[in-house]
Amino acid sequence: MDDGSGLKGLYPPLAKADYLANNQENLACIIRYGLSDTILVNQKTYNQAMPGVKDLNEVQITNVINYINHAWGNDLQHVKVENIQKALIDCKN
Repeated sequence: MDDGSGLKGLYPPLAKADYLANNQENLACIIRYGLSDTILVNQKTYNQAMPGVKDLNEVQITNVINYINHAWGNDLQHVKVENIQKALIDCKN
């Protein structure tokens, strides 16, 4: 949703989501390759698959992560393109 609240029962929130804080090293891979695992976000389980966006380059992925990390009340770290490039090389997909 526009306010980062997700879609109840289907898509997890991005606003103040503990999953984001605890999985920063995986975000680039999730954005590029998607996610089909069951995840726990703010003590709620979600299992809706998220497709990847393979057309985004490293700079765009960095911008998306930095936006998410600072929108909707989130106060998470800034990421650098160099870190995203390394993370994408290390993806297990």
